[in-house]
Amino acid sequence: MEATSGMPRPELLQVADAVAREKGIDRDEVLGAMEQAIQKAGRSRYGHEHDIRAHIDRKTGEIRLARFIEVTDDIENDFTQMSLEQARIRDENVELGEFLIDPLPPIDFGRIAAQTAKQVIVQKVRDAERERQYNEYQDRMGEVVNGAVKRVEFGNVLVDLGRTEAILRREELIPRETMRQGDRVRALILDVRREQRGPQIFLSRTHPTFMAKLFAQEVPEIYDNIIEIKSVARDPGSRAKISVQSSDSSIDPVGACVGMRGSRVQAVVAELQGEKIDIIQWSEDPATFVVNALAPAEVTKVVIDEESNRIEVVVPDDQLSLAIGRRGQNVRLASQLTGWDIDILTEEDESERRQEESRKRAEMFIKALDVDEVIAHLLVAEGFTSIEEVGYVPLAELAEIEGFGEELAEELRGRARGYLAEEAERLQTRRGELGVADDLIEFPGISLAVAVQLGENGVKNLEDFADLASDELIEFAGPTETITLDQANDMIMEARRRLGWFDDLEEETGEAGAEGEDA
Repeated sequence: MEATSGMPRPELLQVADAVAREKGIDRDEVLGAMEQAIQKAGRSRYGHEHDIRAHIDRKTGEIRLARFIEVTDDIENDFTQMSLEQARIRDENVELGEFLIDPLPPIDFGRIAAQTAKQVIVQKVRDAERERQYNEYQDRMGEVVNGAVKRVEFGNVLVDLGRTEAILRREELIPRETMRQGDRVRALILDVRREQRGPQIFLSRTHPTFMAKLFAQEVPEIYDNIIEIKSVARDPGSRAKISVQSSDSSIDPVGACVGMRGSRVQAVVAELQGEKIDIIQWSEDPATFVVNALAPAEVTKVVIDEESNRIEVVVPDDQLSLAIGRRGQNVRLASQLTGWDIDILTEEDESERRQEESRKRAEMFIKALDVDEVIAHLLVAEGFTSIEEVGYVPLAELAEIEGFGEELAEELRGRARGYLAEEAERLQTRRGELGVADDLIEFPGISLAVAVQLGENGVKNLEDFADLASDELIEFAGPTETITLDQANDMIMEARRRLGWFDDLEEETGEAGAEGEDA
């Protein structure tokens, strides 16, 4: 059975079209809200226990109101469900899962029913508008938008974007920046969140991406992807560094970003309240990139430690304060820009440290090989850093050292190997005294010396080792063994995997899940 039609109501369609245009939402969503309002009014009149449904004809505006009864074998509600036997009395062709439809006469809306309908329509339209706003601005995250300051509350700025509002929180404002009602403001869409009162749009003027977007607006080559912004580091309102690269060798990326007489960069500086901007040439060579990033300071030497992701930079004594910058600003921004930890030394500091390292190595050779200072310093000068290198270097290479001969080279190599054998024996004895287990000795990356150091600190088997924190492993291994944080993490995770800790965790999780299902 079908619901009977009411009178054509073209005014309903006209209202729906007007609301849809005004709010910028779909016409069907407005008509759907009207249908829900009519359903609500129908249930108020005929009883909330019934399944009352309304439909508005999309062409004529006719309202159809009907009660729906489901045909089912599993009856839970006598008002909305009916057995197949009973349903067949009313309609012999009806099947399980279908509905009997009882048409209802059109409602003459009373004052309360009309008010309720209006509330439902207003709420549904508001919900649809919020959903449209959320979807629109969710897709625009990372864009720069223009707006007007609507009001300032406790340092937070409410910005009118036209069809909606956004929040520019105090911490996302450039320091010492003041905003007044009616001021025009440019900002980055940082985040869009669904909240109870509707979508909340959060803006930022301090985010590094905001500066990158401003440069893209001022420099056509960036917009056209000829110049790429590789990284940005900011100290908002004070200083910033931006690294750029050109895909066209004939275009200077730094010059293009600076512009004629600095016009392009000055436009960005003005927008950022006078923030000083260093534009850096990006390089895939880390040393070159770090030297560029530390500009305007001059660099005389760079030493890279890839394992610990650190770069040591040596500068002339008179360039130290310039390289570090006020309150460490220059080196901090350079580190953020390049992604490397940067240590800055003066030439004098580096010379002193190198002399100290040479002295310690010479002392080690004097003690282990029982040689005088001259021979020890010759070994250091030739780049030898350990007893193992002296013991196992090709004999010809050792004999080539000025002042050495084959006989002395042979003697030194023999003494080195003898020392290493005695040291290994001493470590094995100490390992036995400490009770360090074989599973720790045989673990990759653990030398006998490290195993003994661990044993001295109470770590005597693989289970003890797996229970360590990364910083504890680095500390217990001692200063002579250079284990980086990443290596320590990998070693501890591998020990835990070998011991089956992760398997146990998965089994426990699986059992817990099974218990939950049984329950």
